[in-house]
Formats: sequence, C-alpha cells, structure tokens
Amino acid sequence: MIRRMSTPAPALADLRKDYKLASLGKRDLAADPITQFQKWLNEAIKAELPEPTAMNLATVSAQGRPSARIVLLKGCDERGFVFYSNYESRKGRELGETQWAALTFHWVELERQVRIEGHVEKVPGAESDAYFKSRPLASRIGAHASPQSEPIGSREALMARVAAATARYGILPDGPPRPANWGGYLIVPERVEFWQGRRSRLHDRLVYMRQFGGWHTERLAP
Repeated sequence: MIRRMSTPAPALADLRKDYKLASLGKRDLAADPITQFQKWLNEAIKAELPEPTAMNLATVSAQGRPSARIVLLKGCDERGFVFYSNYESRKGRELGETQWAALTFHWVELERQVRIEGHVEKVPGAESDAYFKSRPLASRIGAHASPQSEPIGSREALMARVAAATARYGILPDGPPRPANWGGYLIVPERVEFWQGRRSRLHDRLVYMRQFGGWHTERLAP
C-alpha cells in the first residue's frame, strides 16, 4: 500500500501579492465621492467581477460591540448608498441604536477598495415599496417567512414558515406586500476613502471628507 503524502499548507505569513495594475492621484478624482464611486463601480461591473455590488457593512451596538456582514448595494445617488434589510435583524437593531455605519467594497481583481463612513437613515416608504415589488416572488415571500437573526429550530422549521407564507401571499395578484419591518437604509457619507493597490505596499489612498457643505480631499500614507 502506497501512502500519499499530503502537501503541507503554505505559511500564511508567506502569502503575498504585489499590486501593479493602476495608480490614483488627486488629479484623477472627481469633484465629489459619489461620482468617483460610480466611476469605479461601473468599471467593476464592466470587468464582470463576481458580485461587484457586494459590500461589508459594519455596525456597532449601543454597548460599543461591533459586527460586520456582507450585503448588496441597491442604490447609489447624490444622497448616498442604499441597501435593504429586515429592521428587526441584528444590523437593523444596531443601526437604530447608533445611526452610524461603515461600508467597505473590495474589488480584488482591480486591486481596489472603497471605504465609506456615514450617518444612517431609513429611505422613504414609497421607495422601499417600489424596490420590494421589483424583487422575485420567492424573495418577497422569504422576507415574510424569515425572522432574520432570530434562532430557528431547523431548516425544516424555516421551510414550513415559507410554505405558510406562500399559501397566504402566493395567490395574491400582486404577490405579498412589503412587511412593515422590512425596508431600505440610506448611508449618507461623511468620509469616503479610495484605495488603489501599488507595489511594495506603497498604496495610493485618497480620502474625501465632508466639510462646510462641500468635500475636502487629501492623501493618506499607506
């Protein structure tokens, strides 16, 4: 019997990549961070990156305990950045307690990051209604069925809730209405940093900071 030798895992400290695709200077920046973000997002979409709208959402509880998760960006305009969730989920409760959050986009194939910090508010109900109606029927039923972030006994228990919600709402001509505890959040940016990877870890970091009704930009050391 021949014993096969397993390949040892590489040491994490030895895993490195030198970034070299692009550079970022003040002359490259748009006048405001939303326009600059939209430019980079469009480039990520055009490059056909997987989940280009995926972003890390970091929140903090009233006790100062942080938590983070990946959510999807569903809107970006002059107001800021929009995503949707259950208001009674952990993130919803923490956003209600502190009303501040941070977002991070990491487009690793383009060697780019965007970090956003800002104040959080709910989007108008009509806007949440319109987005909810645009979702696939199964996703709308799921929003009714899932008590997001709450303990649930089993997968079977979850699917039973889905079956009950389907029986109740699936036959309606317009499908289920938006649950009262589900809707959109708007992050109004106060600080937006654009990070472009460079060789030898000497990355380009340009940050916009809201000041006196406008935006101030400066370079940060890598």
